[in-house]
Amino acid sequence: MQPIPKRHLTSYFKQTARLHNQLWLPGLARGAENPWPIRRANNPRRMPKGESPYSTLELCAGAGGQALGFEKANFKHLALVEIEPAACATLRLNRPSWTIIEGDIRSFRASAFKGVDIVAGGLPCPPFSVAGKQLGQNDERNLFSVLFHIVEDTRPRAVMIENVRGILDPRFDEYRISIARRLKQMGYACGWKLMNACDFGVPQLRPRVAFVAVKKELEEYFGWPEEGRLQPQTVGDTIYDLMASNGWTGADEWRKRANQIAPTVVGGSHKHGGPDLGPTRARKAWKALGVDGLGIADNAPERNYTGLPRLTVRMVARLQGFPDSWHFTGGKTQAYRQVGNAFPPPFALAIARSLYSCLRSSEKRSSVAVPS
Repeated sequence: MQPIPKRHLTSYFKQTARLHNQLWLPGLARGAENPWPIRRANNPRRMPKGESPYSTLELCAGAGGQALGFEKANFKHLALVEIEPAACATLRLNRPSWTIIEGDIRSFRASAFKGVDIVAGGLPCPPFSVAGKQLGQNDERNLFSVLFHIVEDTRPRAVMIENVRGILDPRFDEYRISIARRLKQMGYACGWKLMNACDFGVPQLRPRVAFVAVKKELEEYFGWPEEGRLQPQTVGDTIYDLMASNGWTGADEWRKRANQIAPTVVGGSHKHGGPDLGPTRARKAWKALGVDGLGIADNAPERNYTGLPRLTVRMVARLQGFPDSWHFTGGKTQAYRQVGNAFPPPFALAIARSLYSCLRSSEKRSSVAVPS
């Protein structure tokens, strides 16, 4: 079976993204759910050591994918809240200096962080995922109502939440509008946008929705990150060295076969999903890349291995955009779930830079003296 070129794989996504980002509920002004243009963020790659002008409070932090992106964009994490013990252990292992609060955000006392610049997080996706029942606001795992209370208690300058593209389905139109309405009542301008990780250099077809809310006085300074500036590598090029690390003689041929970006990595939920690469359709896509998607391997193939290899947790982590220096705790199932459910760090970095640029631009404007 010949691999499908990336341009064909992504064409359907891009068409869907345009529809979701341009079509609105009847009776609403065009663009009501996405009021901002795309802008190139004016955010420095490096800042003087020790200087962290803006702060974040991370909700449902998981294994730290989003937190890594914000860290690289020069934000300082005041605290990260996460309920899963294995994910908390991962965060503590990799960043001992971070303040990790292990527990449910429903019982989290956010008032201690009043004045934080950004409240960010990856609220649970199953309530809106097409792989589930899409119960939305009726799902016990839906935490948007909790988000409202945290925003009221902290009054951040901006909010950023990522979720699955299913939240943009028509069945959730009214619910999205209610989310934005509630935050507008608190003085925020809000927008939703569907983007893809591969447009930010991640070697994976991973569509995600970003919800951003900024204080009304910052509205004119925010713009969505520019897509497509960083072209992703193929799966073969991305993890070839890992696949060949045990001397597998078939690694070169495998690399040629794996000559496109990966399908969406599926991490499963606490209730469902194990250490494999997803449902039947996803496994067929992995098979076209020369990968057995029925499970996750402990190690790379040995020298004389025959058949389709399985990916290791480290390989999947690299396909998600994690640096090799980021280690995951727990057993294979726990570690893979952390990786598979993460927001890819390069994707998070792009949005974080847009928020950084927004905050900085507003301060530059306010610091300009007005002639008397």
